[in-house]
Amino acid sequence: MSVIDLILNLAALMLWLNWRAARAPERARGAPGMLGATVRRVDAASLGWFWVSCLLLLLGLRGFFYWKAGQEVDWTPSISLGPVVLTFRSDRPDRIFLFSCLSFAFTLGIFYSGLLLLSMLSRRVVDGAPQQKWVALQLGRVERWPRALKLLLPWAALALGWALLCPLLARLVIAPTPQSNAHLAQQALVIGAGAYLAWKYLLAGILLLRIINSYIYLGNSTFWNYLNPMAKSLEWTVSFIPLRLGKFDFAPVLVMVAIFASSNRSSAVSSHPKWSAKSPNWWRRMARILAPSPGPTRRR
Repeated sequence: MSVIDLILNLAALMLWLNWRAARAPERARGAPGMLGATVRRVDAASLGWFWVSCLLLLLGLRGFFYWKAGQEVDWTPSISLGPVVLTFRSDRPDRIFLFSCLSFAFTLGIFYSGLLLLSMLSRRVVDGAPQQKWVALQLGRVERWPRALKLLLPWAALALGWALLCPLLARLVIAPTPQSNAHLAQQALVIGAGAYLAWKYLLAGILLLRIINSYIYLGNSTFWNYLNPMAKSLEWTVSFIPLRLGKFDFAPVLVMVAIFASSNRSSAVSSHPKWSAKSPNWWRRMARILAPSPGPTRRR
């Protein structure tokens, strides 16, 4: 069921990108693989609502499927927000339909968070790689923001989303009820920091492709011209360490190890309060923030 949910999330993401391509100006429309890039301007405008309708229909139909099939296989879907994991009962239609929408929203957030990372790592080009132009098209006005604002945007978006949804999740007994508005704000800030944990896979992929392209000739294409400068900017963080041995450069490997080690450490500490006794005060405060508020236990 989790694999099916992943495939349907990717299908929903393709519908979203087709809608975005249909709304884009004709001179900017050209994302590879998007159906909206192959139609004329008038046809694309008329297809805009078609993609949105297909997306809403997919979210509704899969919610109904999760409700019926989830009970048969005893499936309990979940969404991991870093320090918090939200679980949804598949035998409750209100919860499972909410999961269908939130699961896609979470996938969409990861996608745009990755685009923000690519935008920050790549240098602005005018007539360069089409991949960078496509990223800029998807980000819209955000592409022109300073890097500092782009860096804070995933944190702010996830924190705001938690602050808005937490009352509903608490009413459905999916998330603990905040003790006060200040407590809710603290939860939002801590959970918002978990938005950066998803970057480790994209960063590792960039570095891995850099290693492959360094030792295997894969042709001269705009893709490698777009990717190599980003990988070099990541390797710059360890440039002061002599990591070249003969023809082999260990810099990408060290950066990948550092990324996963720091990410796993942060995720483990924030998710398990038992670590708080051996951790700095900041982690102990975070464990208390995420701890459920005391009170009578309610049945889900």
